[in-house]
Amino acid sequence: MKNWFNIVPQGRPFVKMQGLRNHFVIVDGRKDPFKPSASEIETICDVKVGIGAEQLLVIEPVSEHGEGAYARVRIYNPDGPEVEACGNATRCVALLLFEETGLDELDLEINFEVLHCARGGENISVEMSSISFDWNKIPLAEECDTLHVDISVGELKDAVAVNVANPHLVYFVGNFDSIDLVAVGEEIQKNSLLPESANVGLAEIIDDTHIKFQVYERPGVLTMACGSGSCAVVAAARARGLIKSNYADVQMPGGTLNISYKDDVSPIMTGPAEFCYSGYLKI
Repeated sequence: MKNWFNIVPQGRPFVKMQGLRNHFVIVDGRKDPFKPSASEIETICDVKVGIGAEQLLVIEPVSEHGEGAYARVRIYNPDGPEVEACGNATRCVALLLFEETGLDELDLEINFEVLHCARGGENISVEMSSISFDWNKIPLAEECDTLHVDISVGELKDAVAVNVANPHLVYFVGNFDSIDLVAVGEEIQKNSLLPESANVGLAEIIDDTHIKFQVYERPGVLTMACGSGSCAVVAAARARGLIKSNYADVQMPGGTLNISYKDDVSPIMTGPAEFCYSGYLKI
């Protein structure tokens, strides 16, 4: 009888990982470069025909911008385009490379920035990109008060716009469960004030250190958890004066992340990451 691994085509190795049920396919492109097309990325991320993932991650050698980093990570959305950031993805890659090296601290280059990662028990901490409320860095199509952005759909009004390497709109509400985030999120993302669209977050303040949160991500995914969005919602809550603490636990459907701020612009995201399985891509 033939071994199954002799029957199934063995292509490029991959690892699948998840952080708070935000799941990723990771490929090593350091020695053998991996440059998938948009259609190949779509196939890999489509659970019906591929592995299934919210994003594809490719590990590469560092660029000239990543001096001191152990590796570069490129992040691709399931419809093909490369994106700027993903906090849960960064924790997953950090854990994989901690296991590879035996280290408990290392730096990763993501979107030409160097992010420091550290392991403490079952949790991984990442010092994320500096946040910005500058309208043209988010970016918005025109100058406005980013703490009170006039994009309203249904019950959602008066957003906070913030950039954490990628754009976020955060809406604070009193009745979290009454809002269909998918329906309103799709409409908000098409607004002309958002030239690169945005991740749309729905938040309810529980107390000074706890926030209930969910994100409708670009390009149209109601995610179980969002690392950069968690940094954004704590920054937005602090900027609005809704919380006074310099840290908060952000509770999402997939689990909880702890977000702390060393100062007004430097978030540290802490949470778990886990291996799912490994295998071979057909491409």
